Amino acid sequence: MTRGDAMRITPLDIQQMVFRVGFRGYDKDEVNRFLEELAQTVESLNLDSTVQRERILALEQQLAELKRTESTLSSTLLSAQSLAEDLKRNAQREADLIVKEAELKAGELIRQAGVDLTDTQRDLSALQKQRLLMVERLRASLRMFERMLEVEEQEAFHDAATASENKLAGESRPAL
Repeated sequence: MTRGDAMRITPLDIQQMVFRVGFRGYDKDEVNRFLEELAQTVESLNLDSTVQRERILALEQQLAELKRTESTLSSTLLSAQSLAEDLKRNAQREADLIVKEAELKAGELIRQAGVDLTDTQRDLSALQKQRLLMVERLRASLRMFERMLEVEEQEAFHDAATASENKLAGESRPAL
């Protein structure tokens, strides 16, 4: 068997290799021992190579899986950041709406308070006018009662004077 560049030599090829023996050729036992050692070495190297190829395949699969995981994590992170930004924007919008609603309600409350104040001032003014009117009516009633008392007093004074005159007139009259 001859060695070719494209051909791979296996341990079996080495073990089965037969050399032509020439006149005073190599020591057959020594060549066979060397070939046996060489076959074991090549077999060991082939096993190591197979193990290394399998390990490389496993590592490449792990690497591909890690790259997929990294890609997934990266897209998840981007999604989470986008969601967080959306949540912030929505929260800001809601906060702005709440502030605007509060401002509108405050404005309405202030306006209503102004209306209530105006109504209360108008009611107070009306009550003050009613009070003045009642005071004037009470004063008029008191004046009327005062006049009635004066009239009553004059009548009482007049009746008392008349009674006194009658009494005096009756005493000065002769008894019959």
